[in-house]
Amino acid sequence: MLVRDAMSTLILTLGPAHTIRQAAQLMSGRRVGAAVVLDPEHSGIAILTERDILDSIGAGHNPDLETVGAHMTNDVVFAAPMCTLEEAARAMTKGGFRHLVVLDDGGPVGIVSVRDIVRSWLPARSGVTV
Repeated sequence: MLVRDAMSTLILTLGPAHTIRQAAQLMSGRRVGAAVVLDPEHSGIAILTERDILDSIGAGHNPDLETVGAHMTNDVVFAAPMCTLEEAARAMTKGGFRHLVVLDDGGPVGIVSVRDIVRSWLPARSGVTV
């Protein structure tokens, strides 16, 4: 199975000037654990995850003053739509993260999460009991 078969194509995008509170509200409203951060003034794609928000608030930062740009992850690992789910899972395990931005022709076309991968694998592995 391929990343394109499991990824979410509905991508929440944020700018680096959004506050942490705004990001949290948007992510909560969309029920997503990560957002792609696009900065029109700089090239490249970043990601903001639930963990980034938790780390900021846990450090005592004010979510109304802190910006996404100060807490986003810039060294993003990307996946291609034709990448296998096994390759995506291996990259996530090796890197210690739960989301991969999916790029095609240099732009984001989706996000695949550990949850997406598990959902995709479950039907194929029926009969497994927990």
